Order: sequence, then C-alpha cells, then structure tokens
Amino acid sequence: MKSQLNPTKNDLPVKTRAAVVGLLNGSLANAVDLQSQAKQAHWNVKGPSFIALHELFDKVADGAEEAVDALAERAVQLGGVAEGTARQAASRSRLKEYPVGAADGRAHVEALSNALAVFGKNVRAAIDECARLGDADTADLFTGISREADKTLWFVEAHNQS
Repeated sequence: MKSQLNPTKNDLPVKTRAAVVGLLNGSLANAVDLQSQAKQAHWNVKGPSFIALHELFDKVADGAEEAVDALAERAVQLGGVAEGTARQAASRSRLKEYPVGAADGRAHVEALSNALAVFGKNVRAAIDECARLGDADTADLFTGISREADKTLWFVEAHNQS
C-alpha cells in the first residue's frame, strides 16, 4: 500500500521518508502478526510447563505490542499512515501461519521461536536499510526492537534446550 505523505516540517527528504514509512509498515505487519501469534500460544498452551509458558507468551505479546506502537507512531511522525489493521497485517506479514494444532509447550515454543526469528531478521534488515537511507533515528528505533526480539527469542528457545 502506498499513500501520499502528510505535510511535516521533518527535514528528512521526502523520498527517504516514503521509503522508511514502507519499511515501518512492513515491520508493523510482522509485529501485529507476532503479537497475535503469541496470544494464540498463550491461550492454547498445555502441558507440565503450562503456567511458565502461559506467562512467558503473554510477555512476548506485550513486547510485540510495544513494537507495534513504536513502529506505527514513527510512520506517522514521518508523515505516513500507519497500516496496522488485522487485514493489512495479514496481507503483508512475512511470518508463517501459526500452526492451529499446536497444543503442548514444545510445539508452541517451536512455532513462536520461528516467528520471533523471522521478525528479528526482518528488523535487522530494516536497520541496515534505514542507515543506507540516512535515517539514523529510525535505524535506532529498529535497533532497540531488534535487541528486544533477540532477548525474547532467547527466553522462548530456552524452553526447548537442555
């Protein structure tokens, strides 16, 4: 989806802002999808590690929600429109569909760690692209999100490691 930028006194070039808004909306779609996948895991996890995973998956969803808000607000700050509805996210997300049949903790850990890995990879690519475009502020935003995604991935993956 491409929309015209709203007027702003932000001094980044229009071409840069437009490209960065596209990156932000792509990551926004992934973050909305990640949030919903984490809630899917939170609601449906079963097994001996239920309470630990139930609480962890809720924290994953909360972290994704923080990223959603930061990405959407930055897109609007640059004169763009945040494209964060469920339908927009579903059509743009790079995350694989969450396995509906997942029930035990190991299956949810595997599915959610896969989603977190793809999310993190996309965010790291956006860091590099923002740096190339000369938008250090958005690169910094993506860096913070990447750092949190990597930490969250570590927390989730630890449940299937011994």
